[in-house]
Amino acid sequence: MTGKSESRMRAGAHASSVGAALLIAACLGIEVAQAQAIMRTPTISVPSRTPTISSSMTPRVAPTVSARAVSVDRGPRTIATLPHITTSRIPPTTTVLPYARYSPNLYPACSAPYRDADGECLAQPNAGGGGSAKSGQKSAGKGRGNATPAAASLRSFANEFVAEIDGTLSPGDADELARRHGLRRISSENFPLIGATFGLFRIADGRPYETVRREFAADGSVRSVQPNFRYVLQDQKSVAPSEGDPAQYALAKLRLPQAHTLVHGANVTIAVIDSGIDARHPELTDSVADNFDALGSAEGPHIHGTGIAGAIVAHARLMGSAPQARLIAIRAFGGANGGAESSSYIILRSLNYAAEHGAQIVNMSFAGPKDAVIERAIAATAARGLVLIAAAGNAGAKSPPLYPAANPNVIAVSATDQQDRLFTASNRGNYIAVAAPGVDIFLPAPDGKYQMTSGTSFSAAYVSGVAALLLERNYALKPEALRVTLTKTARDLGSPGRDELFGDGQPDAFAAVMAVPATSATPVAAASGTTKREDAGKRGDEPSSRAIEQPSLSSSDDKSTVSQADRPATR
Repeated sequence: MTGKSESRMRAGAHASSVGAALLIAACLGIEVAQAQAIMRTPTISVPSRTPTISSSMTPRVAPTVSARAVSVDRGPRTIATLPHITTSRIPPTTTVLPYARYSPNLYPACSAPYRDADGECLAQPNAGGGGSAKSGQKSAGKGRGNATPAAASLRSFANEFVAEIDGTLSPGDADELARRHGLRRISSENFPLIGATFGLFRIADGRPYETVRREFAADGSVRSVQPNFRYVLQDQKSVAPSEGDPAQYALAKLRLPQAHTLVHGANVTIAVIDSGIDARHPELTDSVADNFDALGSAEGPHIHGTGIAGAIVAHARLMGSAPQARLIAIRAFGGANGGAESSSYIILRSLNYAAEHGAQIVNMSFAGPKDAVIERAIAATAARGLVLIAAAGNAGAKSPPLYPAANPNVIAVSATDQQDRLFTASNRGNYIAVAAPGVDIFLPAPDGKYQMTSGTSFSAAYVSGVAALLLERNYALKPEALRVTLTKTARDLGSPGRDELFGDGQPDAFAAVMAVPATSATPVAAASGTTKREDAGKRGDEPSSRAIEQPSLSSSDDKSTVSQADRPATR
């Protein structure tokens, strides 16, 4: 009996102590849920200039570049510790970098029953209005049918045409041409890249699209007419953030630190056709050599374009694949509510500017349908010797080929994660050349911030930087030789040999650089006669300006073609 009384007394004392502790906690405003939230909150801490190969490694950027790295924090942000709580799992003070996230912007996708014979999206069935779901399925199954207007709204801008017109027409004549057909001329200009004059026209009188198109195409002053197709950037929000610095894994995967002991992309010019770039971000200081706004807009920097630029040339706390490359920032994507899209006419204007202003590489981290005008522009750009690199697209396994990546003149890049698995949303196809990291990538964002993001956009940007390393190594390397070097030195992923998921595999920047014979000459723009750079005139006088027809690689059927002598020793 006495033992039971003592047990009750001890239990009562314990309950009293617990109650007192809870009362004190309530008075101090301590909530258990808040503590759990703090424990779960991911912190992103990026060591300055990581990773480092060895103490003897040459600087990755020139002295003038290293001096321009500045702090991007406006002051340390700290998480206050809870009073009277001691735990080894919660550090007393945690400094984090600015952090930004954004929503996905994907190319329109649809299920198999709503694709036409070419694999393009048709209209989805509409439960309301003038038809039922059943009738929508029937028209989709028969091909384009009545679904064409709705399909056009997904793939192109409603009631707009891109037309090649007689180059001798003055702006007034072009306006009169438009009025005769119930159209309004939005813009028109000559494009030296393809030697033609194109105009953007919009239906002004409400007549049916197809009727106006037929009448306009039949006019003697009109050479061709097509829809003004829609293009979107290829990025996607990460499913869940993870702790630490998951973006820097791309450097090791591509063996960029080793490659940076030899080259950094110096004197190589990359045109980035994208949304607005924040050139004032510390990661991008002094990297943007030229700006062109193909939209003629007044929008500020955008998160996608800033991230793409960072994947290529970041050189402060992060490291891009070509930190000394020069960028031509071409704004071709814009829109309200933070979104960004472009059109056939604007992409044509952007490619023309890149080719006419000395770009050697063009990064295109966007996707759209097959487009006759853009196909023509890409063929002309490739003929000038520019290297064209594009995102494969984020429309998934069942998507038809997206463009410009599927164009044979373009190096198409799919995306992988830290475990070398294919990004779920990445497009597949026999046009994929290589696959590069593109999942949970840590990159700059406007206003000195950073972002965690995923998408084939950023995979393409990393590969554009690797291409710049090869051109610095040998400025005379031609686009096809550069493509062969990238693919034949790539590390095989997935099933043995080339496949539709990873192409020839993951680029190995160091092996690719080692496979290219080095020259001491300064790289110049590929478009002879169109660049405004001062060193362009010296090209013909330099004795070492011979073209490299093919890098020193073995059979094109063998993916392991770099000789053992050229392979670096295991570190």
